[in-house]
Amino acid sequence: MIKLLHIDTSGALASIAFSQNEQCVLEKTNDRLQDHAAWIHSAIQEGSSACGISLNELDGVSVTIGPGSYTGLRVGLSTAKGFCYALQKPLLTIPTLELMASVIPSTADQLICPMIDARRMEVYTALYDAALKEIQPAHALILEPNSFDAVLQKQIVLYCGDGARKFKSLCTHPNAQFLDITATAKNQIHLALQKFRNNDFADLAYQDPLYVKEFYTPVSPSY
Repeated sequence: MIKLLHIDTSGALASIAFSQNEQCVLEKTNDRLQDHAAWIHSAIQEGSSACGISLNELDGVSVTIGPGSYTGLRVGLSTAKGFCYALQKPLLTIPTLELMASVIPSTADQLICPMIDARRMEVYTALYDAALKEIQPAHALILEPNSFDAVLQKQIVLYCGDGARKFKSLCTHPNAQFLDITATAKNQIHLALQKFRNNDFADLAYQDPLYVKEFYTPVSPSY
């Protein structure tokens, strides 16, 4: 039986989950973005006790690596790395946009477009087919009414995520459909199990968050 811990702090809603094979044994969530760092370690300890899976029993840890909140991504990845180092367990990294797309019901002739709000009219987004094959890689995009016209002329696109709410106000194309479905840590189970069974492990020393665009820290004036 494969026992995994799953961590997602990439957005406003943070979550952790424990799983045995395909089954979610326990999930905990936190909707206060500013509290993710203070919440996560106690949530994992409490969750471990509540579900009866000790941390030493874990076979690995999965974590969303972005894109998303810069602070949230660092909190999640550093927490996952810490447990993996301490327990000598493998790290499994899940792209946030792929996780979001994985919970959207679709047919073979439809594309899935998860969107993460990146402030103003900018989003982090990607395109996937129904089998979660990447059609367009993760990238930052400033939304305009015609941003997806070339794709929408050919097929239906299913938009999801908090960034999709902004595009919904701009897009009137009949092939654009908007779904209000949220992915959390429990939805990582299938993706993480696939990676675990394929020995697709991340490098603990060199794995960084997927920011999509560089984190910018303003330089204070010298005067």
